[in-house]
Amino acid sequence: MRLEEKSLLIDCGSGVLNRLSEAEILHTKVDTVLLSHLHLDHVADLMCLLKANWLCGKTDMRVYGPKRTEEWFSRVLGAYDYILDKVDVEVIELFPGKDFTPEGFDCEISCTYAMHSVPNLAYRVAAEDGKFVYSGDTEPCRNVMDLAAEADLLLHECSFPPGTEVTNHTTPSTLAEILEEFESDIGSICLTHFYPNMRGHEKEAISRLREYFEGEVILGEDLKKLEM
Repeated sequence: MRLEEKSLLIDCGSGVLNRLSEAEILHTKVDTVLLSHLHLDHVADLMCLLKANWLCGKTDMRVYGPKRTEEWFSRVLGAYDYILDKVDVEVIELFPGKDFTPEGFDCEISCTYAMHSVPNLAYRVAAEDGKFVYSGDTEPCRNVMDLAAEADLLLHECSFPPGTEVTNHTTPSTLAEILEEFESDIGSICLTHFYPNMRGHEKEAISRLREYFEGEVILGEDLKKLEM
């Protein structure tokens, strides 16, 4: 996400460093990262980003995440002695109920716990131009929907196709059920985090959600740009 001239990175899974280049975003301009949770597909490129910045002379970074983020980061960074004492990374563990503004940004960020197999934080970012919510990995749940009330955009995971019996993740069917229950004024929904099982079910997912949601339903994809 770009807020004026600064880029706020939410999760840093495998391939993110290359995608920054393709999106024409200088990786040295990324010094603030929000982590939803510590599963590999959401954190794999964090060390790659840190090293790439260090090689270009940028050594500072702020990493926000759920409980145990500091322990995890210390263990991973500790495996690389050659960089350990050459970077300055501040790790801030977050808990629901406290709003904050990262240094250098003109926005307010809130978070709440979602429903996943490990602690997962969903984030709301409110700036002058609008508000969006990022669910991270989760089953559809009240916490995330309450956070998304009156948001312009909800980026919600949708890992499996309709009818799949699954916990800790979302299907179009389970997301539709909670949208029917909540009458929150959400502008648009962007579906993200598709597992291979979702291939070929994209139109079905949109149709299912439109039964209960009047706003635009968008399919997320790499390098897609959304405006609020």
